Amino acid sequence: MRAMLRRPVVVGLLLLGLAAGAVGAVWFQPWKLWVNETVREDLPAAAPAGVPEQDAAAGSPAPAEPRTLATGELISHEHRTTGTVKIVRLADGSHVLRLENLDTSNGPDLRVLLADAPVKEGTAGWRVFDDGKHTAIGKLKGNKGDQNYALPRDVDPADYTSMSIWCDRFDVSFGAAELAPV
Repeated sequence: MRAMLRRPVVVGLLLLGLAAGAVGAVWFQPWKLWVNETVREDLPAAAPAGVPEQDAAAGSPAPAEPRTLATGELISHEHRTTGTVKIVRLADGSHVLRLENLDTSNGPDLRVLLADAPVKEGTAGWRVFDDGKHTAIGKLKGNKGDQNYALPRDVDPADYTSMSIWCDRFDVSFGAAELAPV
């Protein structure tokens, strides 16, 4: 065994194998499968300062209380995913995408995406959310809990029919929900 380890080819192959293993670990981040990040956010009363008091898309005054515009139930795709999705219009006219009781796997480079793609069961729905019109709302804050994502002012929630917890690194949906108007 010692004689074999002295050969430059064997040493080179061992070093190459170690380097490949390190690159693979950084790319796949397998430790995230065992690390949960729980977020508990309340529904905001209003968006940050600077958001207009009127809904520019509708041209009407904002309601006095938050109003749910669309809802959906998350289904599993690449990873088991459950929870509820809501798009809420706040009293100041801004919009928030809210995830409630989210439970999914953690992973590398997870995003919250709004899309016009249909939500399909099984592997047929895993890769469709970045094909058509889609907007990344932000990085997933945690893989469990309740969390809010402010929609940019130029995003009209009515243009989107679904949302996905999207792994940008591997172009795959962990879970998705069809957004039904309320």
